[in-house]
Amino acid sequence: MTEQAQTSPGRRTLLGAAVLGTAALGLTGTADAAERSRGGSGHGSYRDLPRPTVIGHRGASGYRPEHTLGSYELALDMGAHIVEQDLVPTRDGHLVCRHENDITGTTDVADHPEFAGLRTTKKVDGVPLTGWFTEDFTLAELKTLRATERIPGNRQENTLYDGRWEIPTFEEVLRWADREGRRRGKPVWLYVETKHPSYFRGLGLGLEEPLARLLRRYGRHRANSPLILQSFEPGSMLRLAGLVATPRVVLLSGPTSRPWDFVESGDPRTVADLVKPSGLKWIASFAQGIGPTLDLVIPRDGAGRLTSPTALVADAHARGLVLHPYTMRNENTFLPAEFRRGTDPNAYGDVFGALRTYFEAGIDGIFSDNPDTALLAAADFARD
Repeated sequence: MTEQAQTSPGRRTLLGAAVLGTAALGLTGTADAAERSRGGSGHGSYRDLPRPTVIGHRGASGYRPEHTLGSYELALDMGAHIVEQDLVPTRDGHLVCRHENDITGTTDVADHPEFAGLRTTKKVDGVPLTGWFTEDFTLAELKTLRATERIPGNRQENTLYDGRWEIPTFEEVLRWADREGRRRGKPVWLYVETKHPSYFRGLGLGLEEPLARLLRRYGRHRANSPLILQSFEPGSMLRLAGLVATPRVVLLSGPTSRPWDFVESGDPRTVADLVKPSGLKWIASFAQGIGPTLDLVIPRDGAGRLTSPTALVADAHARGLVLHPYTMRNENTFLPAEFRRGTDPNAYGDVFGALRTYFEAGIDGIFSDNPDTALLAAADFARD
């Protein structure tokens, strides 16, 4: 029998003493080891978060333009256990919250004639893109822009909020989280991704060092701080492991893909290699979890229907790794075929059924654009 069949994931304690950190594996000179030697204080371990953990993906992006304070606040008001930020830099080195450095589709930059000359074509992680990019703007210039809905064809209602919010800096989000934590009487958890770190390091805009400075400034650099770091580039998490003790997660996309830092360094491993027991053991030497695409947990067939779960959950848990897959959205177009309802691709499908299926596979949490829906599904699952 598989681990999922033997143990109810809704009732089990996920990690316990099995969590692997760099110090636990005998690695020296890391921020984790230094933090342990100091007996650092914080707000409780990520291991103590509710299971399944609901992560507000870019905030509550199913209802508000993503990566705005409005989206973050709504996710928190809905009860999301963690609120996610993605970080990219400005030309003058500030970290701001955008899913991509290409801000063409998430801001009103095209309506600003003063920035027309900044429109350009770049190759980001090997992909040519034409538009406007955060690294070409100062923070002051970015602050003149306003956020817009990224996928208005799917979420026309969200366009009601176009222009309401500016692009937040990560420091502004840290201050917001501290204020909200005091007001609500409990810490506000953040889930922070370094975007395209090798690309930005090549421009002299490395993400990890300024991020670590901010984490230290706001007391979120400890192993038990209410914050989780994440990246699609394992090297970024390795670098941060030497700077702060904050927990780290390696994100994993499709099985044939390669992390971009692997491409640049000539490392031939693919995601399919990283999800093997040997790859997971390597990840566990410097990270505490993985964030796989949902298709790595339960693949889809040619018709878009779910097949059988893979061994990833059991294999990752055997190495002490937490699993926070991405991403659940309510609309039919994003759901497995058997959970779609009706013919409108933008109507809501049976997201509760889909979430239950993923929870039953043993995952520990989920990134969701609709945290209220995911929280209801998680509560239903925990009661069973």
